[in-house]
Amino acid sequence: MSFKAACIQVNAGNDLDANIQAAATLACDARAAGAELVLMPENVAMMEWGRKNITANAMPEDGHKALAAFRELAAETRLWLHCGSLAVLLDDGWVANRSFVIDPRGDVVAKYDKIHMFDVDLGNGETYKESATFAAGSQGVVAGLPWGGLGLSICYDLRFAYLYRSLAKAGARFLAVPAAFTRTTGRAHWHVLLRARAIETGCYIFAPAQCGEHVGGRQTFGHALIVSPWGSILADAGEQPGFIMAEIDPAEVDEARRKIPALTHDRGYAEPV
Repeated sequence: MSFKAACIQVNAGNDLDANIQAAATLACDARAAGAELVLMPENVAMMEWGRKNITANAMPEDGHKALAAFRELAAETRLWLHCGSLAVLLDDGWVANRSFVIDPRGDVVAKYDKIHMFDVDLGNGETYKESATFAAGSQGVVAGLPWGGLGLSICYDLRFAYLYRSLAKAGARFLAVPAAFTRTTGRAHWHVLLRARAIETGCYIFAPAQCGEHVGGRQTFGHALIVSPWGSILADAGEQPGFIMAEIDPAEVDEARRKIPALTHDRGYAEPV
């Protein structure tokens, strides 16, 4: 059973209400265009800089304004909604970078905390240390959709191929990669990594993205993508806010895996010494 999936692309700032409204408007536009599944990017409701500011703007899950708004949106539009990721304040004062999958009744059916922390030094003064603010997740998640399993991940997770292989082997036929990829790394690696993850797993890739310049001078790459199980780019959002959409045929997953059944070809081996 084919369906239409959409990925939205936003330029979020540090105004929660404005960010929620911008994302909701694009989701509604995608729904009006025929999308049955809409995916939002990482940090869709807030792009902040520094532990103090991020923590101050994070909210507990049970009182998170953005989550409540997106649950209402999904119910009103009868839409399957992946709300990218939100900053969720934990009881110990740390923050989880958490994805939520919401069904057309507005119920949360799956959630996932980002596992891999973006602690890097890209040169020219561009450094990031997510582990100073965020608590890393430890659980892989495959959400059940009407069309098959959706494997959950967030941004920097993209560089860890073993996560996606494990999601595919656990039943994922589609992979969500909501991101706020830096412009520096995006230019070099975004397209090739997303295509590689699709090819390796025989999954569709849904990669909604942040774009433009944000608080603290952070620049994100944009180019939200939808990639086929054979590694073809079906839609690319470019560098401006908006949404992309593609017809998704789950039979293409079966076909790609029939041609190259790599998921069944694992072999044990001795670790290098």
